This record gives sequence, C-alpha cells and structure tokens, in this order.
Amino acid sequence: MVAGQASAAPPSADSPSVPIAPAHRIVDADGGVQVSAAGEVHQVRTGSTPALTTQQGVPIADDQNSLKAGARGPVLLEDFILREKINRFDHERIPERVVHARGTAAHGYFELTHSLAGISKADIFQRVGERVPLFTRFSTVAGNKGSADLARDVRGFAVKFYTKEGNWDLVGNNIPVFFIQDAIKFPDIIHAVKEEPDRGFPQAASAHDTFWDFISLTPESMHMIMWIMSDRAIPRSYRMMEGFGVHSFRLIDGGGKSTYVKFHWRPKLGTQSVIWDEAVKINGADPDYHRRDLWNAIEKGDFPEWELSVQTFDEAFAKRFEFDVLDATKLIPEELIPLRPVGRMVLDRNPDNHFAEVEQVAFCTGNIVPGIDFTNDPLLQGRNFSYLDTQITRLGGPNFAQIPVNQPRCPMANFQRDGHMQMQVPKGRVAYEPQSLSATAPREDPARGFRSFAAREKGDTLRVRSESFADHFSQARQFYMSQTPPEQNHIVAALTFELSKVEAKPVRDRMLGQLVNIDPTLARRVANGLGHREAIARIAPAAPTRTNLRPSPPLSILAKAQPTLKGRMIGCLIADGTDPALVSALGAAVKSAGADFKVVAPKVEGVTGAGGAVIRADMQLAGGPSVLFDAVVVMLAPEGGTDLAREAAAVAWVHDAFAHVKVIGFSAGAVPLMEKAGAVMAGRPADGGVIALADGGSASGFLDLASRGRVWAREPTVRKPY
Repeated sequence: MVAGQASAAPPSADSPSVPIAPAHRIVDADGGVQVSAAGEVHQVRTGSTPALTTQQGVPIADDQNSLKAGARGPVLLEDFILREKINRFDHERIPERVVHARGTAAHGYFELTHSLAGISKADIFQRVGERVPLFTRFSTVAGNKGSADLARDVRGFAVKFYTKEGNWDLVGNNIPVFFIQDAIKFPDIIHAVKEEPDRGFPQAASAHDTFWDFISLTPESMHMIMWIMSDRAIPRSYRMMEGFGVHSFRLIDGGGKSTYVKFHWRPKLGTQSVIWDEAVKINGADPDYHRRDLWNAIEKGDFPEWELSVQTFDEAFAKRFEFDVLDATKLIPEELIPLRPVGRMVLDRNPDNHFAEVEQVAFCTGNIVPGIDFTNDPLLQGRNFSYLDTQITRLGGPNFAQIPVNQPRCPMANFQRDGHMQMQVPKGRVAYEPQSLSATAPREDPARGFRSFAAREKGDTLRVRSESFADHFSQARQFYMSQTPPEQNHIVAALTFELSKVEAKPVRDRMLGQLVNIDPTLARRVANGLGHREAIARIAPAAPTRTNLRPSPPLSILAKAQPTLKGRMIGCLIADGTDPALVSALGAAVKSAGADFKVVAPKVEGVTGAGGAVIRADMQLAGGPSVLFDAVVVMLAPEGGTDLAREAAAVAWVHDAFAHVKVIGFSAGAVPLMEKAGAVMAGRPADGGVIALADGGSASGFLDLASRGRVWAREPTVRKPY
C-alpha cells in the first residue's frame, strides 16, 4: 500500500467507549471566567486576584482584543495597551530572534510565468519571463538557535523579493492558518509554548503544561492544533514543504480597484513528512538534518523550486463565504477558489556567510510595494508593527536596512539620517521636505508612489472580537475529516503523546472537552490513549460546529501525493563480501530516477567486496541510521548477513526502516539480518513493502515501489492506533 492509497485499521473495537457529558462553560477556581459571543475567554478579576495592568500600572479591562474602528475595522495606532505589550515582547531576546531563531536560508530568483497585470499594478507581476532576485529563510518557531531541526513545530517560510519598486517581504509559514485571531495574544501564545520560565525547559517542544493550558482556554486555536498535530509539523525537508502567506491581502490595480488575495507556495518535489518516532531519532542522529539537506541539494545543482499561486476573490465572495476572510484561523478551500499559478521560485545559491545573511536578514510584513496592500486582519495589523519594532533592537538600531542582505536592489533615497550604526554618508544641507534649497533632493512621486487602498471604514472605537470570528471548530473538523486514515491516526497519536506530558489533569480534561467539538470519535480516541475513563465534559462552543463541510483532499499530504523519487535519498547497507558491481548498478539506477544514493558500511572507509575490491562508504553504520533515508536496500553476501545479524546497530538499521513503514530491498545473503529485524519471516518478506532483489541485482521493482511512498498498510502491524 502506498501514498494516495492509504489504509489503516480503525480504532480497536475493544477500546473502552468514553462517554461525553453535556456541554458546559469553562470556569476557573474563582469562577471569574466570562465567554464573549465570539467565543474568547476573559479571566475577570474576582476576590483577591490582582488586577492585570500595563507597565505604568493602568488596569486593563480587555486583554483579548486590539482597539479597532468597528468590530471588523482597522486596528488603531492609539492602542497603547497593544503597542506596549508587543513592544515589551519584541525586546525580550537580544540578539537572537524571540521566535524563528533556528533557521537557514538561500538566495534565488522569482520568475513570473502568468501575468497579474489585470488585477495588480505591482511591477513584479507584469512581464512574463522576467526574473527578480530573492532571499528565502526557513525556520522552526519555538526553539532557540541551538535546537534541533525536526521538532514538532510550525515552520517559517519567509521570502524577500528585491523588486524594482523596493523590497516585498512575503512572511508566512508552512501552515495556512494560525493559533490566534488578534496580535494582542501573540506574546501569550509564545510565552505559553516557550520553555517554562521557572525551570527553563522544555526546549522546542509544545508537550508541556503551559502550552496546553493556554490552548485549552483558547478555542480559536483548535484549527491550528489539528495542523500542528498532523504530519505537516514534521516535514521531511524544507524542499518538500508548502508555504502560505496566511493572511488575506489585497492586490490593487492601476485604477485603485482592490482584489483580495491569498498566497500559496507549492514545492516541485511534492509535500512529504516523516513519522514522529523517526523525527525523534533524526534529531539524535543529525540535528541539522533540514539545513544540511537544503545546503547539499543546492551545492550539487539540484535547485529546490516552488510554484507561487494565488487565490483571488472579490468583496461579494468575502460576504457570502461561511467564514470571515479577515480571520487568520481560517482558510479558503481550493475547491471553492482554485489556485492560480503566478510564477516560480528557484533557490540556486547558498549564503556566503550564515551570520551576515541568515541571521541578519530582517523580514517585515509591512514591507510591501505598490499594487499590494493590507486588509483589516487584526493579526496582520499587529505584525506590521511588531516586525519593524523587533528589528530595531535585534539588529542594533534603525539602520538595519543598510545590511547588505536587507538592502533594496533599486534606487533608494530619503531624508532619514544618523542613528546607531549609520554606514552611509548622506551629502547636502537638506534633510527635510518640502524644501527649496536643493534641486537634486528626492521628492514625492504621485505617479509611481505607493497609495493605500481607499477603504471606507465606520464604527465605534472599541475592543471587541467580531462575532464573524466565532466559529472555531468547523474548519478544524473539516481538516481532520480530510486526512487519510494513517494521517488521522498520527493526529490522535500526537495529541495523546503531547497531553500525556501534561501534569495537570484539569488541563488534559479541558482539552478533551474542546476536541469533542471537532469530532467526538477523535476525542474518545485521545481519551482512550490517555486512559481517561470518566465522561468527557464537553465545553460549549460559541458557535455550533458545522458537520456539512466536505472533506478537502488538498488538505491531506497523502491524498494528493504523486509517485516520485526526485529529491529523495536511498540508503544501501553493505558489508565485507558484497558484490561491488551490484552496488554500482543499484547506485546508477537510483540516480537515474532522480534520487540520491548513500552507501552505509560498518566502517566509514568501506568494506572489502567480492573479489577483494574496496567498496567505499558514504556513512558509517552508527552515523548513517536508516531514519536518514526514504527507502533502503540491504545488499549483503551470506557471510555479511550472518555477521551483521549479530550487530545491534545493523539490526536496528533494518528494524527502524521496517517500523517506519519504508520500502526495503534485500539480497539473498541479507536474509539472516532481515529475519533478526523482523522484516523477513521464515525466509519470506513480512509484507509487500519488503522486496527481494531480482537475480543480477535488478532494482526496477524496488524503485517502482519506493517511488510510491511508504507502506501505510504495514503501520497498524507495527504500532497499534488508539
């Protein structure tokens, strides 16, 4: 069984059935909880609890919502509570990024393939075939610079386009939605997921009390939780990862007309993830797995490529859509608005210096160009303030745009002067406008200059969450129902693992009460995995969960997977006596299929093959575990198979590949090792994903099977689903 044909055993019939109690409202020990019509939780002061205040001691009445002009209106600059909270948060880490600290990047270009001239005046979208230089950074979110690549986490996907009209930064993630709806909650979600402040751990992990305490009290996070607990959070490679702009933006044409837009990146190599147990072991074997993979691919000329596509829609669609397009916890299914290809991104050059470029690059959602504009999404509006504010501290002052990686590639002229780390030497006596003393000083450009969309706004000045943001569970359910059975099993297993690390039982119980609103069976399965025997106390949602949203296949990795070996890596285990000709032929066949080929041996300098020839190795057995490969071959002579069957590392090499449901090819001499690892039983392959190489070492059958992905039919036999 292969990707796209996934099947898995349903939950065990003898699993205890966990009843679901009537819905209730969230309450805390003091009873001081209120839930708004939009569903956000307010913890109101009661009894002896202290009042929440600003740094100046001003009591705060509402810590859930930014100050807006109307419920769906823009966030107001006068919101001193929002600005202070984010400003203070932005400056918590010096100089490492507070979030997205662990990352890597590459140079490349964007080539326009389909013009958007009819709906955007942005120069980058005008001329098909024209290339624009760019710099792209990928990252994890929660960990510090020293954390490992394969943490279960959101991945940052940020692209800086050096356009002729200035820098445009498309700062997104590999997940199209986010945890929160309003930027005022961003410090809270990050404080909750970061290491707990009294003990300084866990690092780069969400499986702890503070994260799930916050999440269980934040229903708006439930859609994102389905994504973060899915295989999307443990990608196989940055090269096999989708990217999203997350928010709804605007495209503006030459006449000032606005079209809503959502941005999507789709990898040419397809989307692929790893299994959780595999991720844990990769972190031990190679904590730099993702950055090494990207660097090596570019160095050898296998340039990673993504297609940029857009979903465009008008105000009429926005009004009739079941959810609010300004809500960053929602997406628009591709069945409703298909993706429209725009261009391609190719990464073709590694950085010359990691610190100078990868660490010092400064992305900001506020960096846009004429023809692109913002919406009133309250999370986006807060990000526009936060990113610029962060760079000023992290990069030493206001002149960070002079760092080469941040400099625009088009002419730049203004009257901004002085400041810490000023590297330019502006000339002339004029540093203001309007002025009449210099004929060469820069002036406004009404014809080409940026003009904001003339949106009509009205409404009271207030702190409120729009009731159109209140449905927190329907799209979470749609995502879960769109997954194949193996992917659903992985979500259940991830939730069970994470919640099992939570020490506070009330937090676990409250989270189960939220999961019921997504799907009662999902909640019961997680409860069974935790050993929860009492009735699940369902928490009443602000809006009922819609059960009529159809599954969306594009939301599943496996449902849309296509057979391929391009960009993948095949590992071949050898020992003394292995036939060099067979290894050479296999390597040639693998490379002709577009995959990389690595030879693993007990000693890194190789083995003595049949006939006395030395077969060189790429990796030593302990340093090249099978978790690093997409499929494996065990190519041994009889004496090698017997010897390695007594070697624990070799047995683990095969056993892990089998447990991680990979395709395994083997020679006749490898049978003793294969039997010891459980991949062969009584001389016969354990399942259809374990394939004996044909006489003469032909690998066509193995490569065909490996190109179709993992053997998901095997998974229920190696790990019982909850």
